[in-house]
Amino acid sequence: MNIKVCGITQMKQLQQLDGLNIDFAGFIFHKDSPRYVGDKISKEELQSADFDVKKVGVFVNAGYDEIMDAVEDYGLDIVQLHGDETPELCEQLMEEVEVIKVFNIGSEDISIDEMVADYDEVCDYYLFDAKVGDAIGGTGTKFDWKKIAKSKIEKPFFLSGGISVDDIAQIKAFKHPDYFGIDVNSKFEKSPGVKDMALLLQLKQGLKGKK
Repeated sequence: MNIKVCGITQMKQLQQLDGLNIDFAGFIFHKDSPRYVGDKISKEELQSADFDVKKVGVFVNAGYDEIMDAVEDYGLDIVQLHGDETPELCEQLMEEVEVIKVFNIGSEDISIDEMVADYDEVCDYYLFDAKVGDAIGGTGTKFDWKKIAKSKIEKPFFLSGGISVDDIAQIKAFKHPDYFGIDVNSKFEKSPGVKDMALLLQLKQGLKGKK
């Protein structure tokens, strides 16, 4: 079970995530986010960070050049696209860096397989988050995971949206052949961008043994 912790804004906390053997750390490059990392961690600090945790840059409708500049400047391993990015942009980026494409799931009855179809060949992972109005992630809201369970998908994916330590049993019980990991954020914070390491340790221990 892979764990991605999104919205990191402190080098000390990145080091702590690495110590907990967290798999992915997300850094938000969307300036409207309260967890925007651009003015909190320097390029030099993040680029030179020698940790096992993979560094994921989170972008919302940014252009190719902006994204690739950040990949180079901050030493990012993966980019996560949280907006209306086209398959063409994903394909272009995928030639240079691993890509996670985000899809927001609301209450409407939609085909997940149709939603992801155009991106099947142009990204490495999917991430399914809750759709809450025009909000872009970090809402602390869940969507109905049954919609994912009955879809083919056929690509490694993360479940995201309002996941907390209270969901450990549900996380472990969820079944899908391409279920790759979970993405957590707001339910593991003391304040926006400041994680509660005790809760993350509790999550890590609770999921121990989950493949």
